[in-house]
Amino acid sequence: MACSQAEAAHRVCLAPMMDYTDRHFRFLLRLVTQHTFLYTEMRATGALLHGAKREQLLQFSRVEHPIALQLGGNQPQDLAACAKMAQEYGYDEVNLNVGCPSPRVKNGQFGASLMLQPDLVKDCLAAMQDAVSIPVSIKTRIGVDHHDDYQQLQVLVEKLDKIGIRLIIVHARKAWLQGLSPKDNRNIPPLRYDFVYQIKQDFPHLEIIINGGIKTLPEMQAHLRHVDGVMIGREAYHNCYLMRDADSLFETRSITSPTRWLTRKQIMYAYMDYMAREMQQGTPFRHLARHTMGLFYGCRGASAYRRMISKPGIQRTATPNLLETAMRLVECDE
Repeated sequence: MACSQAEAAHRVCLAPMMDYTDRHFRFLLRLVTQHTFLYTEMRATGALLHGAKREQLLQFSRVEHPIALQLGGNQPQDLAACAKMAQEYGYDEVNLNVGCPSPRVKNGQFGASLMLQPDLVKDCLAAMQDAVSIPVSIKTRIGVDHHDDYQQLQVLVEKLDKIGIRLIIVHARKAWLQGLSPKDNRNIPPLRYDFVYQIKQDFPHLEIIINGGIKTLPEMQAHLRHVDGVMIGREAYHNCYLMRDADSLFETRSITSPTRWLTRKQIMYAYMDYMAREMQQGTPFRHLARHTMGLFYGCRGASAYRRMISKPGIQRTATPNLLETAMRLVECDE
């Protein structure tokens, strides 16, 4: 499937994942992949508007571009105000979460529960678009509870199309708001890739990104024959070197800079420098080192590496040099 320059930017995306895709992991992943479009963890509008940690929640490094801020909320005015923050902080896009099924999100009546109110979703996105000039997008599920037939998803997309939303990310599972944990919601509801493919056929002018259960480069390539982009979730965290190969899926004519791949150990040394700077600012070793657990996935000695850097007694006094010591336990070709 040929893609425009705008579509090429989202050819491969990192999924927003709470407690995983913080700014430290995004910095690490950018060392692995130059072109993957990064999404932040979901930020609740209340935390940004009224919390004391706004700066911390919105902070990111310039090397992370292209990057989108994902918002969670259900009040159009609040979402518009937070979209303005995204633009002011320099994000390339702002995204509305309409897929998270966690109890906290459900109790706040946003995330996946918003799928039950498509007109409110439309109003929220319209308010965000009116507030900013950067692109506004949505990440949604294919359905919620028993509201899971294709026509309901189609109606939602029609409403979004009418207000000018052009980028729609679809997690190809429905969400159960009762009875399943967030982890179970990522695995138990069956994947319906055919729903997402059909949305692309019915709305060929929209940019459709598919998410859910995608773990290998051949799987990415297969999906790209049907949709404009793929979004990778936990596999990108637990096996982050996979995303190096994902750069090969971008059409080079749409990319201004050449792909420059680093070896795993070159990535680690660059990240160690980043860790040293962050630790001088007070960031604990464990908050930074935990993101490296997936860098040596599949290499001999990877489990020994993980054990060494995760010992509680060591972590309290560790410096980035511990990672260099732990790397000596690993054998890898690249």
